[in-house]
Amino acid sequence: MQITRRDSIPLFEQILRTFDSRELSKCIIGTFPVRASPTSITSPSTSAPIQESSADNKSDTKKPSVLPHGELIIPGPSPLLPNPRSSNGKEERALVSLRASSSVNPAHIHSTGCAARLVRLERAVGGFTVVLEGLVRLRLNKFTSQSPYFEADVTPLPDKAVNKADQELQDQIVALRSTSKEFVSLLQSLKLPAPVLTQLQKFLDNVAVMPGQVVDLLMSTIESSLDEKIMILEAVDLKDRISKAIELLTRQIHVLKISQKVHDNVEGKLNKKQREFYLRQQMAAIKEELGEKDAGEDDEMTQIESRLAAVNLPADVQKAADRELKRLKKMQPSSSEYSVIRNYLDWLADLPWAKSSEDILDVEKARKQLNDDHHGLEKVKRRILEYLAVTKLQQLKGDVRGPILCLVGPPGVGKTSLGRSIASAMGRKFHRISLGGVWDESEIRGHRRTYVGALPGLIIHGLKKCEVNNPVFLLDEIDKVGSRGHHGDPSAAFLEVLDPEQNSTFTDHYLNVPFDLSKILFIATANSLDTIPAPLLDRMETITIPGYTYAEKLAIATNHLLPKQIRLHGLGETDVQVTQDALLKVATGYTRESGVRHLEREIGSLVRAKAVEYAEIQEKKEAGHSVLTEYQPLVSLDDVEEILGQEKFVNEVTERVAVPGVVTGMAYNGVGGGILFIEVSQMPGKGNLQLTGSLGDVIKESAQIALSWVKSHGYEIGLTNSPGQNVMEKADVHIHMPSGGTPKDGPSAGIAMVCALVSMFSNRTVPSTTAMTGEFTLRGLVMPVGGIKEKVIAAHRAGVRKIIMPLRNQKDVTSDVPVNVREDIEFFYASTIGEVLREAFEGRLMVRSSASTVVDSRM
Repeated sequence: MQITRRDSIPLFEQILRTFDSRELSKCIIGTFPVRASPTSITSPSTSAPIQESSADNKSDTKKPSVLPHGELIIPGPSPLLPNPRSSNGKEERALVSLRASSSVNPAHIHSTGCAARLVRLERAVGGFTVVLEGLVRLRLNKFTSQSPYFEADVTPLPDKAVNKADQELQDQIVALRSTSKEFVSLLQSLKLPAPVLTQLQKFLDNVAVMPGQVVDLLMSTIESSLDEKIMILEAVDLKDRISKAIELLTRQIHVLKISQKVHDNVEGKLNKKQREFYLRQQMAAIKEELGEKDAGEDDEMTQIESRLAAVNLPADVQKAADRELKRLKKMQPSSSEYSVIRNYLDWLADLPWAKSSEDILDVEKARKQLNDDHHGLEKVKRRILEYLAVTKLQQLKGDVRGPILCLVGPPGVGKTSLGRSIASAMGRKFHRISLGGVWDESEIRGHRRTYVGALPGLIIHGLKKCEVNNPVFLLDEIDKVGSRGHHGDPSAAFLEVLDPEQNSTFTDHYLNVPFDLSKILFIATANSLDTIPAPLLDRMETITIPGYTYAEKLAIATNHLLPKQIRLHGLGETDVQVTQDALLKVATGYTRESGVRHLEREIGSLVRAKAVEYAEIQEKKEAGHSVLTEYQPLVSLDDVEEILGQEKFVNEVTERVAVPGVVTGMAYNGVGGGILFIEVSQMPGKGNLQLTGSLGDVIKESAQIALSWVKSHGYEIGLTNSPGQNVMEKADVHIHMPSGGTPKDGPSAGIAMVCALVSMFSNRTVPSTTAMTGEFTLRGLVMPVGGIKEKVIAAHRAGVRKIIMPLRNQKDVTSDVPVNVREDIEFFYASTIGEVLREAFEGRLMVRSSASTVVDSRM
């Protein structure tokens, strides 16, 4: 409130001089509304006409009123008004008018006003600024003096205490609470400042205790006329006041709803650019008004320039950044191109162009960590240690390029976790990029900035996340990258990324400037090499991770899987103990895999069963119940079947009876090795061959080759009585490989098909514990095949005790197959089919005289 009237200021200064300055803060000030008069009034002391200054007088807009619609009265020399909250309602002669008595007719002063406490008094230019705190209503009884200023007797009108027994009043309070909440919710939609809404909400929460004060506060916040405000001021009765307030609030809510609806309709018609411009102008104006605008901090260009200077950009990149920054300075922020260039410069500033992490070149420490994290995998560990040793020796030259490794093996053998261990052993940051199902080349190289929403590719994203230019990148499932299509060939994009001679200048489509990837250690993982393009495979150093043997699985389960599951299920190290026999039973009877994922799940089932048992016993003890048996942490061999149920897998060989026409082969695929049964049957016919079992073209050709060889050498091996007789003269042959839902292909079942055909035609059996693998030619030669380690381990797992394979695969058995597996299996190496037949039938095959040498020579 400002006091600037020429006739009020001298009186105000005169009264201030009559008071000690220390007493001003104790002053009680009264304000009374003044009735507007459309005509001039005459003062009792003078006949000169005086024009009334009211809020409704539009011509007096340049002269601010003492109050918006009222008269200011301040205590005079008589005793001060006591605290209205504790007033006994007694009349007090304590008020004087600040305005000259000649300017206001006493008849125009309302009889009801408000007592207020002086909070702050400041001298302003040409007047005073006064801050008042409202206290209690006042009733003006009579004027006792009018010269030189008004004096009057008043009576405080405090609100009465809320009568909880008055049901009508309580109902009104409930209605007031509901209406006020709706009003506040509309204010929230208008986005008023949060502190204001919070304080208002806190005040409204006390509506049941002080409803009168809540009504007064709400009436001061809504739009209403002077007469309506006077109506609320004069409503001393609480029920009457609440009723009138609810009526005014309801009207205001209706107005706000219409206003909000109109605002939403108008705002929805604004386009994006107009709304952005409007909001930016508002934000700038608010910051300037609050004094928070700092040219050094708020200058966007200065921030970008300082960030680009801090990252030490290469010369060619700096040139591109300067060019884009110059373009940005010439653009308006509302331009669509502005945000594109701004995002581009942000990416340049966020990339680690020259920031590297320091390698831990302690070979012994790295070896220990790799051994602690993973059991076996000696080839991979040896290659990583070689890289660390070379890096340590070449550190002074500063030209060390990371190798590009490809870990190939079945699922669950630890390829992904090994990449994380390598990063930890080297002290580098680790980032995994999942490539399964990536079919768009732009996912690798990024999108060009001409497209809306363009972003860099996965490689640049990973570098930004790692914040260094020499992390370990794991390219997970690189064999499952999508094939070439209308979106490009993602695998072809890796030709530059994974080429040590080219990746030092890798250019992402979004950045369009070269970035050096040569310091990154790339580790790719794959289940099979068959789907990886040859040019991409040529750029990677392939390391095969075979499946685990039972001994290795037992060690992994004991040292890694079991402690991990115990920890994950909230038990202590000694709360669950599983015997070695029980773990071996789980590995052999409940899992059939090359890795250990399913084994870990089964071990988790054992631990959960013990966790339930442990929790039940603890609950009984805490409840004071008697426990018949104490908790036993040990899981024995007998407990496994009780917890996990019947065995899911049985020995595939021992359950089959050796019959003519059935031979055990060996297979290998992306998930590991396995055994493959080849079943041959003959029936009356005309010499036709039928093949079933979801067979591929190569394996079908192997069957044709095997049948042709048997037909041409039937007499030598005792299948016919004369050289010209056809073994299939009046018969058809059906070759089937079980598990028809699994596709099968490859040449490695050649010798097994020959043995199966000979077994069927000769009515002799091959032992069920004998398996064989090897490619076969029409000349009778046995050719080498791949996947020897996986095949041998799978055969050993299935109970095979004798394996026939090509002679040229002997070195693979010696170097790759674990010693404990080699000791359990008898290996026979053959170079011709004659050697295979003699060993497979254990000399029981009937041959003609001198047929042995004839067969070998003809083969």
